[in-house]
Amino acid sequence: MEDKQWILCPVCGSKTRLQIREDTILRNFPLYCPKCKQETLIDIQELKISVIKEPDAQTQSR
Repeated sequence: MEDKQWILCPVCGSKTRLQIREDTILRNFPLYCPKCKQETLIDIQELKISVIKEPDAQTQSR
């Protein structure tokens, strides 16, 4: 039987509605948490989840 685990929200730590397997690969995936209602970009490879930090918007000077 393959190893499966729930994806946990990187913001609040609760379970999301998605499960991943050992062979799951996701790039720039928008993970939505139904509990804290936050959306986070993540990468997943070999059951390792890494959060993608988006650069803050720069203000334009005149």
